[in-house]
Amino acid sequence: MVSRMTLRPVLTALALVLGALFAPGVGVLGSGATEAHAVTKLTHAQATSRFSSSGITWSSSGGCSNRNNATCTSFDQLNLATAQGAQTLKSATGCALNITGGTETGHASGTYSHWNGYKLDYGKSTCLTNYIHNAFSYIGLRGDGAPQYQSGSGNIYADEGNHWDVLYYNCGGC
Repeated sequence: MVSRMTLRPVLTALALVLGALFAPGVGVLGSGATEAHAVTKLTHAQATSRFSSSGITWSSSGGCSNRNNATCTSFDQLNLATAQGAQTLKSATGCALNITGGTETGHASGTYSHWNGYKLDYGKSTCLTNYIHNAFSYIGLRGDGAPQYQSGSGNIYADEGNHWDVLYYNCGGC
């Protein structure tokens, strides 16, 4: 008999691999990695509704959601795939997830940035850290020295010390 502790990582890996195969522009079913694909943007209310329904919490040092205030945690203009990636992570890990950073100003800039809807920060927990270390591949240090792990679908998890900075290229197998 297969134990639940053995089955969960296997099912998670399968979901991540299938997510990579069916993601637009990636894998055998994609139309080509060089094509640009439209990105669906969410409002703060749409994102929080998704997170609440999945049991994901969020917090901000300023107790606010204003995208233009660095002490807030905002989800305005969050990519749908990023929100779905958070939901996939919650489902796969079974861990409590608390988002501490979204699309608000104050993060590093770039195409695949918080501001552009590709990244979320999660508060650290033993459950989440153990899952990332065991389920994903270590791929080396980021330019700023943060250790990075890559999921089977290609998303990048960077350990920034007091939180996980996650770059979602796709929904992670949603």
